[in-house]
This record gives sequence, C-alpha cells and structure tokens, in this order.
Amino acid sequence: MADGTSLRLDKWLWFARFFKSRSLAAEACRGHKVRLNGGHVTKAAATVKVGDILTFARGEHLFTVKVLALGSRRGPAPEAQALYEDLSPPRPKRDDPDIPAPVAAREAGSGRPTKAERRATDRLRGGDD
Repeated sequence: MADGTSLRLDKWLWFARFFKSRSLAAEACRGHKVRLNGGHVTKAAATVKVGDILTFARGEHLFTVKVLALGSRRGPAPEAQALYEDLSPPRPKRDDPDIPAPVAAREAGSGRPTKAERRATDRLRGGDD
C-alpha cells in the first residue's frame, strides 16, 4: 500500500462518494455486501487496484463499477466520479408501464381499507371499475 498501487476498499468507496462515511463503507464490506472481481469481500482492509471491478447495492440500485484511479482524498463530486467507470445497467424510468406500482402504505393498526378506499385506490392504479 505504501507504493501507491493499491488502497483499502473502504477508503476507496468513501473517496468515490458511494458511502457518506468510511465506517459505513467498512460495515458494508464486513457484511459481505461488496464483491471485488466477483468474490465476496470479508474485510474492509481488502486492497483495490486500478482495473478491479466492484459490485455492491445501495438501496434498490445495484452498482457495478470499474476502478480507474485510486485517489488521494475525498474531494468534490466531479473528482470522485473520475475515480471509476459506471458499468451498472441503467435505472428503470418511473413512468415505465412494465414496472408494477408500489403497494399502497397504510398505518399500522388502521385495519382493512373500506370499500370506498379500495375503489379510490383502484382508480388511482388504473384498475377496472
């Protein structure tokens, strides 16, 4: 690591602004949520080199990135985006009719919807009347 050809994985993820803090990046690594060149990472101290492929999830989106540079600090977003090439599939558009609408949320303990509420929900979702 002293020669500058590799960097700790948690540090690189933090430099590239995928995680808000280095401890969150380290937690993701320890939780087996990050893959390095296809294999699960078990330690945050795993080393990353230029050309490595990382795969990890953030929320509902799956990221696949290729390491282009290691970086020396956590700089502004344009500097962070220069550290990697995004190989992820494009995110689906929210207006896509093939994606089902999210399930309506109800407060816990509010019971089943009434007939009028169900009909209103059906109208919103574009169901048959």
